[in-house]
Amino acid sequence: MFPSLIRFTALAALLLAGAATATPLAPSSSCPQHYLDGQPPQILNEKMARSTKALCFDVFGVMHSGVTRTPLWSAEHLTAKNIRSAEDLSREDAFHAEKALPAAQRAELADYARSGFDRGHMAPNGDMPDRASQYQSFTLANMVPQEADINRHVWATIEGAVRKMAKKDGALYVITGPAFIGSELRKVGKVLVPSHLYKVVYSPRQRAGGAWYVANLPDAQPSTMTIAQLERTIGINLVPSLTEREKGAMLKLPSTKGRKRKGQS
Repeated sequence: MFPSLIRFTALAALLLAGAATATPLAPSSSCPQHYLDGQPPQILNEKMARSTKALCFDVFGVMHSGVTRTPLWSAEHLTAKNIRSAEDLSREDAFHAEKALPAAQRAELADYARSGFDRGHMAPNGDMPDRASQYQSFTLANMVPQEADINRHVWATIEGAVRKMAKKDGALYVITGPAFIGSELRKVGKVLVPSHLYKVVYSPRQRAGGAWYVANLPDAQPSTMTIAQLERTIGINLVPSLTEREKGAMLKLPSTKGRKRKGQS
């Protein structure tokens, strides 16, 4: 079974149309500890904000979209202590539908079956310090349909680079999510396939942030940009407690281009 292609249908228009507004439209986060200064991202497009629900887990938080049946983002306060604990934890796959979501808005295992896409973690399994948080990371509310080549190579390299940065700096705030950009969007089952993926990191120690951004296509290579540049690209105020000047200060990010390394996702 191949993913279906939809050509700017009502579903695509629901996500992409509509002017941005200065008023935040997403529900309040139920877990401020995962966000810089306790402030979650703000959705500026009212159509993107429909059918959203905040989910709070032990070491990460999710803003889930019932329209895409994916997270709009997953957020972590990633600490060196948690990473060291995660390094001693073997991986136990436990993919599962999120029962805290309405059945009409959540992804099911059957949506991904024989789709050709990986179930790609947004908050990575490799960041989880114990069995409870590891199990939570395998909820489909934390997954997007991800090209296998991206998930297993480029994305795994980015995740590993972020863990090294967090160990060096002591802690980072990380926001990871999909973007749905363009006039043609695909679906697997009832789940929308993102056109791109991003990962934002902010270092309180260095008082700077940056982002990786990559197309969800085989052999795609990531680009790096400031938080301000990424926000303009995806239409979400990702770190509302920072000023525009602070969002424009670029954190030095490790190069991940051209590197293919097997790792946890």
